[in-house]
Amino acid sequence: MGSTRLPGKVFLPLAGKPVIQHVYERILNCRNIDRVIVATTNEDKDDCIVDLFDGLGVTVFRGSNKDPLDRYYQAATEYRASDVVRIMSDCPLVDPGIVDLIIQKYFNGRFDLCSLGGEFPSGLDVTVFSYQALKKCWRDSRLASDREHITSYMSKNPHLFKLGVVDFFQGLLHHRWTMDREADYQFMVEIYDELYDRDNLFDYEDILNLLDEKPQLYQINADLPRDEGIRTAVEQDYEMY
Repeated sequence: MGSTRLPGKVFLPLAGKPVIQHVYERILNCRNIDRVIVATTNEDKDDCIVDLFDGLGVTVFRGSNKDPLDRYYQAATEYRASDVVRIMSDCPLVDPGIVDLIIQKYFNGRFDLCSLGGEFPSGLDVTVFSYQALKKCWRDSRLASDREHITSYMSKNPHLFKLGVVDFFQGLLHHRWTMDREADYQFMVEIYDELYDRDNLFDYEDILNLLDEKPQLYQINADLPRDEGIRTAVEQDYEMY
């Protein structure tokens, strides 16, 4: 809830539900995920997230706000996860089919980290990694940007980790399907107004078809930069511990 660029973004309403609930419900359609854990912070402002998922009977872990990597590691340790799928709560267009594809590639290749690569719309990001790789990151990473973005230490050290990438999309880098600014939220409202059906999951192909039919929707947030959060974190980097 403490986002600086779009405060309270994960609880903004889409089709009558909070953004984060849509993320959760879409992930329930994944075939290769055993358990969903909501890893939020100990901050009072995130009590509403805990209340929501307690009411839905979903496991919630609370940990550090300033050190998300520690939060991930402690959650994975407490619930004895051998492998972890990272899904971000500000991505209500996350595609279960793509998530399953990355998970399958991860296991088939016996990677330490497998991620979606290539020219994909931001907001479809998914990473899968082993508990042991997470533990090594937690123990060895020092830069604040690596503590914030969980897997960047792995990606920057291919000599330490076996990395896998799935290049599924081409020519879609200009699409922005995440929520970091007000214009992103307005884009999501339009997409959900057009496509959301409680009984039928829409996927990335449905979104692309809609944008072909109504290209004006793409323009709502087209001028916003990609990966702003990561770039800002690196620019402001400092060493922790």
